[in-house]
Amino acid sequence: MTTDLLDIESLLTDEERAVRARVRALVDREITPHIADWFERAHFPREIIPKLAAEGLLGMHITGYGCAGRSSVEYGIAMQELEAGDSGIRTFVSVQGSLAMSAIAKHGSEEQREAWLPRMAAGEVVGCFGLTEPNAGSDPGSMQTFARRDGDDWVLDGEKRWIGLASIADVAVIWAQTDEGVRGFLVETSSPGFTATPIEPKLSMRASIQCDIALDGVRVPESMRLPAARGLRAPFECLNEARFGIAWGALGAGRDALEVALAYAGEREIFGRPLAGMQLTQARLAEMVLSLQQAQLLALHLGRRKDAGLLRPHEISMGKLASCRTAIDICREARAILGGNGVSLEHSPMRHAANLESVRTYEGTDEVHTLVIGQALTGLAAFRG
Repeated sequence: MTTDLLDIESLLTDEERAVRARVRALVDREITPHIADWFERAHFPREIIPKLAAEGLLGMHITGYGCAGRSSVEYGIAMQELEAGDSGIRTFVSVQGSLAMSAIAKHGSEEQREAWLPRMAAGEVVGCFGLTEPNAGSDPGSMQTFARRDGDDWVLDGEKRWIGLASIADVAVIWAQTDEGVRGFLVETSSPGFTATPIEPKLSMRASIQCDIALDGVRVPESMRLPAARGLRAPFECLNEARFGIAWGALGAGRDALEVALAYAGEREIFGRPLAGMQLTQARLAEMVLSLQQAQLLALHLGRRKDAGLLRPHEISMGKLASCRTAIDICREARAILGGNGVSLEHSPMRHAANLESVRTYEGTDEVHTLVIGQALTGLAAFRG
């Protein structure tokens, strides 16, 4: 049974359908058979990195430097398919490509781009993005990590928290205050004074890695500072790339949960008839597909606008907020349709719902995106006071 009742399929190009088919096949082959085990063991499968790279998924929206140079819509489609497998695997691709690689592509020197991006696109080098701090999540302007100039070097001191991939990363994009405002630095994780510690145990994103980072007198040469990164606008531009991917990705989790619930309801018999034939079940399924397809149309609209160079930050906030809300509601309803069986890792909806609690929190909470939309609507900033 199809869940595409609006025939959104007809709005895609042949190239976009081809990307979807390739990534869906990768998920069916490499992720779906193993994800329950990875989630249960809180294991991130590093062996999947070269497979993701071979499909051109790392930095796929970046042009040149060994990157695929695909469109925004193709990138979004890939994120939707990956998250249908698991949010943790999609998060790896987002952190590597939309955050770490985008920071280098947007704000790095030509020498830095040539040195890092080809190896990151090939999966030979893993990156992370250090912005959030223990006391500076939604308010990164209050970050306390500081970089002071010392001759031809910079010395970094501070802490970062909830940093994806940090313990397996080779290079970290670290954002720090300086005497001249916020700046970005490329920090090799083997540098003395750099420590990354995985945050455990977790009830969400268990097939992914998030870490605390400690920076204790980490010395970084001037050549590793991102020359075009000045002020908070620089990391926000990278965050918007990741948020755009989430606006698509979260819907993959929602779609998978809906498909699981639909199949289960068609096979499960109760009172002598399929569960799917019950009015209350059909009402639930109808509401789920309605909200999913509305959000998918919004994501596609945002992708077309991004490819046309028209997408504005508040539109990305609308997409991220709508998709996360929609997906988590669908996953919860799907779990309910599965009844007691829904709490088993044999089925995906509750795993997706748990992951989405993190997805709706990182890259801007619901509240932050609500205020971004409110500011665009009223012209008044309500972030403080």
